[in-house]
Amino acid sequence: MPATDRLESEQLFHDRQARERAATFRAHPETLAFSDPCYLDHESWIRPAFARLGAVAGKAILDFGCGHGMAAVVLARLGARVTAFDLSRGYLREAQHRARANGVSIHFLQADGETLPFADGSFDAIWGNAILHHLDLHRAGRELYRVLRPGGVAVFCEPWGENPLLRWARRSLPYPGKGHTADEHPLRSPQLALLRAVFPSLRVDSYQFLSMVRRVVPSRRLIRMLDLGDRLLLAGFPWLRRWCRYVVLTLPRPLS
Repeated sequence: MPATDRLESEQLFHDRQARERAATFRAHPETLAFSDPCYLDHESWIRPAFARLGAVAGKAILDFGCGHGMAAVVLARLGARVTAFDLSRGYLREAQHRARANGVSIHFLQADGETLPFADGSFDAIWGNAILHHLDLHRAGRELYRVLRPGGVAVFCEPWGENPLLRWARRSLPYPGKGHTADEHPLRSPQLALLRAVFPSLRVDSYQFLSMVRRVVPSRRLIRMLDLGDRLLLAGFPWLRRWCRYVVLTLPRPLS
């Protein structure tokens, strides 16, 4: 699909999602306010991924594909100077409402992650959650490198696609939040190679091997046990990381 058609399809899909969510927030605007742990602990990879950003107070941080804006709010509450963009105008409106409800100042704008409207070296760090797998990583990777300051770091949380059983489940089984666009695909090794060509020191951390069943298992106690099992198994048997549900990518730009 041509890039312009793909972008239009992505924008329409996420604008439709945002419209469906907007009715809830109109009826219950108080739900836009939230605590930091509400976001940082909603998936097992979010808090450790945030730690990869380092101290953010006083730094210029880009929320790359901000969606509902929760990460941007948390970063602002930590003292960062936050710029947040998304392709979807609908999600940008929700993110703006959320920022106001939580009393933080964030600069929002609509943009395409493959053609960023920022000067070279604009940001100390970049955050993104479930966004790179929507993009042409040859183009997006170069843009990330360009807008990062030397010594800066980008951190992205992304669905991983090397597990054939999980690929089947994503295609075939119903579960909450399954909706996706035709052009998005979980990352695999060839996509990492594209990023590593731009960021040679790319680090990959894997999450949710056993605990990927949390999407269909309601028991919090069982999920905690599975999370513990994951920590032990992935530490003792690193080859299992290939079969995990999600990865956290740390992309540092060298000082020189």
